[in-house]
Amino acid sequence: MKPSISNSVILVYITLLLSGCSGIATRIDPNGTGYKEAGKASFYAIKFQSGKTSSGEIFDQSAYTAAHKKLPFGTKVKVTNVRNGKSVIVRINDRGPFVRGRIIDLSRSAFSKIGNTSAGVLDVKLEVVD
Repeated sequence: MKPSISNSVILVYITLLLSGCSGIATRIDPNGTGYKEAGKASFYAIKFQSGKTSSGEIFDQSAYTAAHKKLPFGTKVKVTNVRNGKSVIVRINDRGPFVRGRIIDLSRSAFSKIGNTSAGVLDVKLEVVD
């Protein structure tokens, strides 16, 4: 007689298998410290300077701020360029980016701290910090 595998073991196996395919973000509450995500970062075009952000603030290219689709306004995020290891801490004050495949839009000054603006887009990892 062959041993049988219980339904709960199969369910756990399938859940683990599918969670590996569900995306790049670590499944931690995005409101809490420790939320991590990896993907592409870009920076705001100069035409957005002095415009209003989704939070109501006036956008300033020289401030260390960023746009994220889901993180709450005011959240501080450490953004690290995966190629050179340089990091910058930004505060979320806007929504976006609205380009497929990008996870964060940085102010020009924040982007230039971790990479050359002529690159336009960087591979980054981000982590919510205190």
